[in-house]
Formats: sequence, structure tokens, C-alpha cells
Amino acid sequence: MGHCYRIRVATGAWLFSGSHNCVRLWLVGERGEAELELQLRPVRGEKEEFVLDSPEDLGTLQFVKLRKQHSLVDDAWFCDHITVQCPGTSEETAFPCYRWVQGKGVLSLPEGTARLAGDNGLDVFQKHREKELKERQQIYCWATWKEGIPLTIAANCLDDLHPNVRFQEEKRLDFEWALKAGALEMVLKRVYTLLSHWNRLEDFDLIFWGQKSALTEKIHQCWQEDDFFGYQFLNGANPMLLRRSTSLPSRLVLPSGTEELQAQLEKELQIQPPNPSFPTPTLFLPSDPPLAWLLAKSWVRNSDFQLHQLQYHLLNTHLVAEVIAVATMRCLPELHPVFKLLVPHIRYTLEINTRARTQLISDGGLFDQAANTGGGGHVQLLHRAMAQLTYCSLCPPDDLADRGLLGIPSALYAHDALQLWEIIARYVEGIVHLFYQRDDIIRGDPELQAWCREITEVGLCQAQNRGFPISLQSQAQLCHFLTMCVFTCTAQHGAINQGQLDWYAWVPNAPCTMRMPPPTTKEDVTLATVMGSLPDIRQSCLQMTITWHLGRRQPDMVPLGHHKEEYFSDPQAKAVLSQFQTDLENLENEITARNEQLDLPYEYLKPSRIENSVTI
Repeated sequence: MGHCYRIRVATGAWLFSGSHNCVRLWLVGERGEAELELQLRPVRGEKEEFVLDSPEDLGTLQFVKLRKQHSLVDDAWFCDHITVQCPGTSEETAFPCYRWVQGKGVLSLPEGTARLAGDNGLDVFQKHREKELKERQQIYCWATWKEGIPLTIAANCLDDLHPNVRFQEEKRLDFEWALKAGALEMVLKRVYTLLSHWNRLEDFDLIFWGQKSALTEKIHQCWQEDDFFGYQFLNGANPMLLRRSTSLPSRLVLPSGTEELQAQLEKELQIQPPNPSFPTPTLFLPSDPPLAWLLAKSWVRNSDFQLHQLQYHLLNTHLVAEVIAVATMRCLPELHPVFKLLVPHIRYTLEINTRARTQLISDGGLFDQAANTGGGGHVQLLHRAMAQLTYCSLCPPDDLADRGLLGIPSALYAHDALQLWEIIARYVEGIVHLFYQRDDIIRGDPELQAWCREITEVGLCQAQNRGFPISLQSQAQLCHFLTMCVFTCTAQHGAINQGQLDWYAWVPNAPCTMRMPPPTTKEDVTLATVMGSLPDIRQSCLQMTITWHLGRRQPDMVPLGHHKEEYFSDPQAKAVLSQFQTDLENLENEITARNEQLDLPYEYLKPSRIENSVTI
């Protein structure tokens, strides 16, 4: 009498996931292997069921092996996962895949239980993970984009990326459609203005149409108000710059006769640091002529725009996330629990960063065309920012304490970031404690230690000098490091990315460039000075287009913690993920209730709005 194995094969749901090619499949167990005689033709979005009647008991299943056959065309197939119900049991054994099957080689999918390198029991799993890492290290190679900047994936163009890290077809079509729609909108706005240059602030209304939010409308009305100007540094697009001052900054030189101003530091603004070789720069005050004060604030907002986009957005989220992604692919096999934990949080990151380097921040790219740090200034700024890229700066409990922003009721970013950090930390701890019961297990995990070194010493360019660990010695240290990784790839990027659409669409509020030097006197500032300083019509249209494209909600957005892929197959790990989702839902409800009481709701760290990885 034969042994009946019920096999279910799930194919991806997006465009072109299915295949017209035939696929061979066979099961490998500890006692032998058996091939499914029927060759399947995978259908998009379908879960197909087959029965394999084996004359022998295969024992505990170890692998499912796949080989796609083709004659003329290699029609790639995206396999989600395969499950097998073994004889005499109602439970299914899971074999996660979530990748493209192409070419003529054999793809081996190990049984989905997470295992450390020393826990394989059978040599067959150890050989599999070693072979997998050797292949991955040839595929995912490091490259230097700019000297002194974190390393990147070696890809000069999108075609250099492996298919498994590329956008799925719907994502690609939407991304490229949005670029074309934005370009068309730019043309229409430039034609609609019928102006060769701006004459007054109201002229910006001529391009203030198209995709915008309710908050953008409020910014349009209130952007010149001082309290609105200050609020942005606390809860706006870039809440990372503000820090508490306990004394007058040493570089601030007050002119004689202004001693009383020391009691009103919150109203003081100096737009250039003093230089002993030059006269003391002018101190601009709210009591100055309105246009002089407005222009001074515009220079501050412009400077914040550059720091936001380059230091806190590009460097501290995108490039750090890319380092985490490449190191994970190079050092952690699919059986490793940390790989299973992190892989949902590196989805699409390598492609979006490659697109940025070839389109946005490339020589002659959009940043060169629009921003006053383009043309090489952006690289200089990134070099300076690297010195401030410390381990503590990526961990909100440390960063917010260092900036003196703990316990401030109106610091909504700070409050929500800390809440999310704690929730992510509990999730990470739940997974870590399942596999690392003692500190010595962590110290003895060669794959984990190699991954940590790869991030700190290689990807982040010897970042141990900035507090990053080069080894992991304890449960607490591992949990903290993993929490930083997940938080950076999800919540922090959400907080930094989403506000662009709201706060930058009205260009005068956050100009991408300033076309004249900073003013040196107050009396000479005229309306012509202000309009000649702000971005021109083309630059303004470009700013609106880019910030809409980068800040809009992605149509295939996966909210934090709600990925559908089941990389962990054991019930305990699934329970930890389920609790993570419950904690996020509770925080969502808390933030929603709080925001109902606020004139300016802070939405960027609502879990439902945080994407599960850096995808835009």
C-alpha cells in the first residue's frame, strides 16, 4: 500500500507570476525522495493541489525540489510557498519560497522551521545553507557609490539587480506611470502660469493645484505664522533637527543693546554662524521688517530641506536600510531566524535605492536640477553627516534623550516614536528568545556574528568608531540592534518620508533652493529680493512633482507587521507576530483618539500608515 502525500502549490498574485512552462516537483525526506509524475503549469494567484502516491515512507520531509522546464522561452514563475500534508496527519509541512523560479537549475526549498547553524542536526541542512550563502555572496556584492558614504549594492542599473529584489510588475507600472504623470503635470503648470518669473507670493497659487492633502491647504494659509514655522521642527517633515538648548550657543554673538533678548531665545534667529574672519552676521528678529523676517525664515526652511532630504532621509534611512539588506542577503541563509525576521523589512529597498542613484541624485539628476546642494554639494553634506551617523542617533530612546525632547507633551513624533520602538522591541525579543535562550548561543553563532560585522565594518565603513557593534555578545545587545534595524526600515522612514507631500507642496514654506545669497542687512530686503531668492517656476514645479511622487501612499503598500509571507512556520513564532499586530492596532487606536483632540493631527507614525520596508 502506498503513502499519500497531498501537495499544495501557491503562485504569486501579481502580474506575470504564473508560467506557461512546465515545473517538475519532488519531495525529499530523510529516508528517500519521490517525484510528482504530473508536471504542473503554475497559474497566477492560484493554489493548486496534487497527490503524490509514494511506494515508500519518505520519513521527515527536508526539502521540496523544483525544476522549471522550457523549450523556447524561459517564462519565470513566482512561487509563494508549498505545503505538504504527510500520510497519517492533518498538519501541513511548510516550504516557504517567495521568489522567482527560472532557468533550468534545481531550486531546493528547505522545510520552513528556523534553525541556527549549530541546530541543523542533519548535515544536509548545513550543506544547503553554506551553498546558499556562497551563491548569494556572488549575487549581492558591495559597491562604492561615493567615497566615505555607506556602501551600496553593486548595480549600475536596474537590470543588474537580481529578480528576487526587483519591484513586482504592478509596483513597477505604478512607479513609472507616476513619473510620467508628474512630468505631464509639470508641463501643464508651466504653461498655465503664463509667467517668465515670479512677481509676488500669490503667483505660487498658479501652480498650487493637483495632488495635495488637507494639511497642505492649511500650510498654504498659515505658513508665514511664527508658531507654525516653529511647529514644523517638532512634528513636521523633519523632526530630527530640533534639540533643547540650556544656554546661549557660543557661536551666537548678540550685538550691544540687545541683552534683554536672552530672555526670549525662542524668538531669536541667526542664519549664518559667526566667522572670526568676517563681520558678525546680522541677527534677524520677529520685530524686523516683515519681508526681512520672512526671508530669514525661508533660508532656515531651505537649509532644513537639504538636511532632511540628504542626512535624515537618504543617509539615515535609505542608505542604512540598504546596508542592512545587502548584509542580510550575504550573511544569513533563509533558515536563519534573523533572516526570517528581517526579510519582510528589506522588500524593494535595493531597487528604490538603485533608482534614486540613477535618477534622483545622479549627475544631472533631479536633485542637481532643483536643489541648491545639487552639483556636488549634496555629497559634501553627506560626508559631514556621516560623522553624526552614530548608533545612538538611530535609536529613539537615546536620540531623543540626547536632544532633550523627552517628556514634552507637544512633541508628537517623539511620543509616537518611543511607543513604536517599545512595540518593535517586544516583537524582536519574542522572536530572539525562541532561538537564543542563552548569551553563549549568540556569541557562538558564526552567521549572526558575520552579519553584524558586515553591517558595521563593511557597509557602514568602520562604524564601530561611531558606537555600532562589531559583535553581538548578549540577548539584550542583539535585541537592541535588531530593533534599530526594524525601526529604521519601517517607522523612521515613515516619519521622514510621508511629510514631504504635506509640508513641501506649498513651495515657499520649504524652498528646495535659494537663488540669491543670504541677506546681510534688513533694510534692503524687498519683495523683489524675496521672489528672486525663492525657486523659479521650473524648480517650483519640479519640487511639487517630486514630493508628491515620493510622499504619496503606495498602492501596494504593506503596513508594518502585516506582511502576508509566512517565513516562520512554527506556531510560537506566529504567535509572537500576532501579538505584534495586536500591539500595533492598540497604538493605532490611541493615536487616532489623540488626534481627534488636536488642531494639527500627527499621522505619520500611525501603524497603518507605516510601510513594512523602504519602498519609495
